[in-house]
Amino acid sequence: MKKLNREFTTREKLLILLLCLILVGLAYYQFVDQPVRTALTNAHAERDSLNTELVAVQAKLKDMRRMRDEMEDVTGGGTVSEMKSYNNSKPEIALLNDILRDTPEYSITFANVTRDGDQIRRNFSLRFTADSYKTVQRVIKQLTNSPYRCLVGDLKISVARDGTMEEGPISVNGTATFFETMVGGTVDAGLPATSAAAK
Repeated sequence: MKKLNREFTTREKLLILLLCLILVGLAYYQFVDQPVRTALTNAHAERDSLNTELVAVQAKLKDMRRMRDEMEDVTGGGTVSEMKSYNNSKPEIALLNDILRDTPEYSITFANVTRDGDQIRRNFSLRFTADSYKTVQRVIKQLTNSPYRCLVGDLKISVARDGTMEEGPISVNGTATFFETMVGGTVDAGLPATSAAAK
């Protein structure tokens, strides 16, 4: 068996060294550089996702604080209305008569009850006269702050004047709605079918 025993030339040594450097560079790129770059990309993507989530949570927290403040304002005012179960018409009429008892003249006209799912709307027209704006303010405030959920709609307030420019009674015309719910309510002949079922 013949053994090869020769010295590498300087050129061959340089080529081998260059090849070793290339192999080390490839190994570094494959096993160090690429995993680090991938980890950094993933970390940046996760950071962006967390930032987006943080912005959403901060917006939600801001909304919750605003709602809390609004609730504190409402409860701090001392009145929270309640949506009573259908049919709550007798207590509502009694309430209206009580609110309007000090006005010289009034009339209340109820429209047909409307229904949308479990929500009942009892719309009514309201007309009354008052001797002062303070009475008008009291009536409207008692309506909006009533224990039953009530939304006051259009209001028209006018003052009658005689030939001497003396102010007469104040006339108020408007609309409002009591809201009720079918939750815990009892169906009767005056209750229409839900508007969703009627379609």
